[in-house]
Order: sequence, then structure tokens, then C-alpha cells
Amino acid sequence: MAPSEDEVPITIDKNPHKSPTPTTGAALYVLGGIPAGYDLFRETRGPGDDELIPNDSTQVTLRPGDHFYRAQSTLNPGVVSAIR
Repeated sequence: MAPSEDEVPITIDKNPHKSPTPTTGAALYVLGGIPAGYDLFRETRGPGDDELIPNDSTQVTLRPGDHFYRAQSTLNPGVVSAIR
């Protein structure tokens, strides 16, 4: 039996989308227009760290109402100035 191709409503960076489920991490990056240098995270329900979605062929099963957001892959806080 083939995997379900039902579309579910999701949100990426506060923008509504519909996506088949299951899908791939790479497809979510394309759908959300996530640029190079950024990672995509799924907000978790309840306590715990949000889930990093890899930008590859890893299968991702979506639930209606899932919320995703992008964040820079590497944060560079800059140079800290000496206090005088």
C-alpha cells in the first residue's frame, strides 16, 4: 500500500501552506522558501526542544496545524568590546 498523500495545513514562518504527508525535509525547505544558511525547526507540543528538520530526503510525517520556523544555522554574536 502506498503512503498517504493527504494534504494537511501547516505554517512555516507564520505563513499558511498545505503539504502532502508524509513529505521530506527538502520539500519543506522548498515549500517555505528557506534560504541557504538557515535551518528549519518544528515547534514541539509541550516541553522539550523543537525538532530540527534536516534539508534532505528524510521522511517527515506532518500533523494538521504543525508550526515550523527558520533560524540561522550558525549564530555569530559578533565581537565583544572590552569594557573600560
